[in-house]
Amino acid sequence: MRVPLSWLREFVDVPEGATPEDVLAALVSVGFEEEDVHHFDLTGPIVVGEVVSFVEEPQSNGKTIRWCQVDVGEGESRGVVCGARNFFAGDKVVVTLPGAVLPGPFPIAARKTYGHVSDGMIASAKELGLGDEHSGILRLVELGIDAPVGTDAIALLGLDDVAVDVNVTPDRGYALSIRGIAREYSHATGAAFRDPGLRPTADVAAGTGFPVVVDDVAPIRGRVGASEFVVRVVRDVDPGKPTPAWMTARLALAGIRSLGILIDITNYVMLELGNPIHGYDLDTLTGGITVRRAVAGEKLETLDGKVRTLHTDDLLITDGSGPIGLAGVMGGGPTEMSAATRNVLIEAAIFDTVSIARTARRHRLPSEASRRFERGVDPAIPFVAARRVADLMVQYAGGTSDDAFGGSLGTEVRRTVIDLPAGFVAKLIGVDYSAAQVRGALEMIGCDVDPAGDVWRVTAPTWRPDLTDKWTLAEEVARIDGLDKVPSVLPVPPSGRGFTAAQHGRRRVANALAAAGFVETPSFPFTTEQQNDLHGSASGDHLPSVKLANPLDGQAPFLRRSLIPGMLQVSHRNVSRGLTDLALFETGAVFLPEPGVSYGTPFVPPLAVRPDAATLAELDDAIPPQPRHVAVLLTGNRVAKQPGQPAEAADVADALDAVRTIASAAGVAVDVVQGRRAALHPGRTGVITVAGEEVGYVGELLPAVAEAADLPGRVVVAELDLDRLLALAGDRVVAASLSGFPAATQDVSLVVDAAVPAAEVRAALRDGAGPLLESLRLVDDYRGTGLPDGAKSLTFALRFRADDRTLTAAEASDAKFAGVAVAQERFGATLRE
Repeated sequence: MRVPLSWLREFVDVPEGATPEDVLAALVSVGFEEEDVHHFDLTGPIVVGEVVSFVEEPQSNGKTIRWCQVDVGEGESRGVVCGARNFFAGDKVVVTLPGAVLPGPFPIAARKTYGHVSDGMIASAKELGLGDEHSGILRLVELGIDAPVGTDAIALLGLDDVAVDVNVTPDRGYALSIRGIAREYSHATGAAFRDPGLRPTADVAAGTGFPVVVDDVAPIRGRVGASEFVVRVVRDVDPGKPTPAWMTARLALAGIRSLGILIDITNYVMLELGNPIHGYDLDTLTGGITVRRAVAGEKLETLDGKVRTLHTDDLLITDGSGPIGLAGVMGGGPTEMSAATRNVLIEAAIFDTVSIARTARRHRLPSEASRRFERGVDPAIPFVAARRVADLMVQYAGGTSDDAFGGSLGTEVRRTVIDLPAGFVAKLIGVDYSAAQVRGALEMIGCDVDPAGDVWRVTAPTWRPDLTDKWTLAEEVARIDGLDKVPSVLPVPPSGRGFTAAQHGRRRVANALAAAGFVETPSFPFTTEQQNDLHGSASGDHLPSVKLANPLDGQAPFLRRSLIPGMLQVSHRNVSRGLTDLALFETGAVFLPEPGVSYGTPFVPPLAVRPDAATLAELDDAIPPQPRHVAVLLTGNRVAKQPGQPAEAADVADALDAVRTIASAAGVAVDVVQGRRAALHPGRTGVITVAGEEVGYVGELLPAVAEAADLPGRVVVAELDLDRLLALAGDRVVAASLSGFPAATQDVSLVVDAAVPAAEVRAALRDGAGPLLESLRLVDDYRGTGLPDGAKSLTFALRFRADDRTLTAAEASDAKFAGVAVAQERFGATLRE
């Protein structure tokens, strides 16, 4: 919000010597954020001059210039070359003398041109920064100004003004006005504030006779689109009248360009009071005005010249001919004020914030009006605003206010009443406020306070819809008293709180993978149905996927069933940028709707109300299971080529090591058995189990799958259900104690059928060897000479240890043969000779 200081001083006592920085500092102290300081980028001497005479001189280039004699109050006239032809002898103009600098910067100096030495320049409005008009010079008579020759034109035209710019947060829409900023400056400094919104009711009452109807048959969230609507009429205006220089300067500093006296006045009042105003050419209207929702298929040509197809939620201003404006956003072209307008209908209204915000976003049509309406406009100001516009049109556009003819409708303005317990503010903010301080701060911002009893009754002002409860009142007290007085104290967490066991487990897993050299690469959870079927299903058969109603990417509208598709995209992006050796991991949710189950619910709980347990349970049942998975991906070399060391490519063994890292961090023991998955190499795929329950898989991508992802060479992956891993680990992971006694090591080679998985033989040895077995590792898988056809020899290294003694060789052998016996019982295993 840009605030010219001369305008601000009309409503609050800003010291004459106050700089823009002083004003910004005051506003920052009450919660605003400073943005910038704006001023007209020009310096003098720039004075009022009178054209004494001129001679028109045609040039060889076809242009005709005027060689002018201009009196600037120095006794002798100055010769000035001017290309404009819209002035006459005797006109008073703005003359920039040598040494002046115009916006650009454009320094002025005496220079020879067209055969003359031009001793200055006669300026246009655009050259002075007062608007876009550049077809001719600025004639002061058109502005109604008759100042003495030699008068400082910078001060005369308001070009010495300066504006401060502050950021207004969405909850403080009242501050999008000079009125609101003046009030806040008063809060910050204690300076006297004069409210321009206070006028006698009889003075601002609208007339009757003009039909105004609100017919909102489909209000959004039950709130009627227009709660207040005021119209006034000004007749016999002259749209050709010039906008006063001071008004043009203020609008320019506020970021609004001048568009003619009638539109300038409506913009001026919007900035001054915060209520957007719209003016209609009364003679183009058909009948009265009706505020209603759009009908499907209706169209409207807005002021920007675009024809817009309307939505049934759009709130419209209509007359007998149909739509004439998007309420609170932008007016329609056919009824706009123009150079032919003689009678003006002034509209000041209060529109529903949600309706206006949705319409502005739907049509991508943000405007100064919608910016204010969607934040909330003071419902007590429309009558005052409409009257203010009428007064200015009478004063500067030569019109006559038809006070008897007009219209209005609206509901009773209800102010929010809030219960504020005594002592609540001090307890919440942490500052020992006295009751007088709290009451003083609340009354300063416009609240009415009834301090009777232990609970105060506080009535919020009409311009503060953001004050809704005791917490917002407490925030206001802290803001007015000074946020710098709030102590900085680190909160002490209550005992027994902190991360849950699952959160601790997820962090352990992520930290362990990072420590093992993997890089975490979170990805978007969006993919295609084909990728879900390929990676989210072991068989590759189709499984149901969650499809988004409004996806970010129309080519990937489904939520992932697996982390692998996203990791393949990340890998491709890295490889395409020259990073070919990758070890990546990701933890994140996957979405696993069950076949035949319908998800979703038409029930949407209301806002601002905490759902009860039954509602929350219903909402939970309406969404598919979303377990958290962990996945790793390796491609390229795990060891780079270097002197004395050839490159070593990553393979399934490295992915298995990552799986064991995950299992160790989670606190579980995993087994791996050979398996099959549609996307993985059939001979290099393993199924990960914990206590016999499948929790994931590991393997090498099929070459065709890797090629489809634009990844050269071998790609190995693993994916596990992290939530299930942590659940199987239990709430507490206890580290095993370390024995101080020596270990006894032995090997065993067992001959089994080639179809028997090594992991199952290993499990049998482990089950039979009992608690003395500390470690069991497969070291060889032999298939060849000396073995029966269809058989294989599996060699395991066993390590035994007791917690309370040194084991004898016999004890270790007995434990080993106990394991062999179980393997023989289950698989017919025999000891290899």
